[in-house]
Amino acid sequence: MRKEQKAIGVFDSGYGGLTILKELREVLPEYDFLYLGDNARAPYGTRSFDVVYEFTLQAVEYLFAQGCELVILACNTASAKALRSIQQQVLPVKYPNKRVLGVIRPTTEIIGDYSEKGHVGIVATEGTVKSESYLIEIAKYYPNLKVAQQACPIWVPLIENNLHLTEGGRSLIRNDIENLLRTDPELDVILLACTHYPILMEEIKTYLPEGIRLISQGIIVANSLKDYLSRHPEIDKKLSKESVVRYLTTENPSVFSEQGSTFLGVRVRADQVRIEK
Repeated sequence: MRKEQKAIGVFDSGYGGLTILKELREVLPEYDFLYLGDNARAPYGTRSFDVVYEFTLQAVEYLFAQGCELVILACNTASAKALRSIQQQVLPVKYPNKRVLGVIRPTTEIIGDYSEKGHVGIVATEGTVKSESYLIEIAKYYPNLKVAQQACPIWVPLIENNLHLTEGGRSLIRNDIENLLRTDPELDVILLACTHYPILMEEIKTYLPEGIRLISQGIIVANSLKDYLSRHPEIDKKLSKESVVRYLTTENPSVFSEQGSTFLGVRVRADQVRIEK
């Protein structure tokens, strides 16, 4: 990426953020994007708050050093465990003119609008569920909404190891969905609160009773960012707009390129980087 380009940084612990990037490019096709996957240290879902914060901050500062003025944490675990600390403690002191946004708030601002019964289910990583970030944020916008959560710690490893469509993988996914439905039989909306999970959307639909909507975050986050940039022209004018996309990974770039095609539907080429300090 040329020095004068100021791309929108998109960060995830692995490949899931590519589902967000795909929608961002659909909604904001003229913008430049720099994707960073910390695949060497993934998954983040079972790691402690302190470790996720440390890893996420390293990634954000790396993207800032590459010229990014704005970074999207396209990872629910990072958004749940690291975003607020970075926004409140790091940016004002070290990077007052840069911005970091997450995926949880845009989703919680509108999720209640999808439910007619007022019963929403959340499937997410263990870390996101334990953080209770969705419960806290949804309560701000929809205090009467009933929310049931189901941690699905095995789903990300299943996806990243191409085991999600095996007989054993399908069984594990079905069990988690059935557990969620038993928690609240009145659910009429289920949110995929991990950016990996859209890969499983068609499979999950086969386990759902008629009348339950399955919601993915990508388009929600993309539309929210478009609105954000329209409300913050001082940030928008800093961003370069040449429709350039670059992919970075902390793991083997050939593996990333192969796996990335599963999420994007097109072949990608990644460069390997180190972000640890």
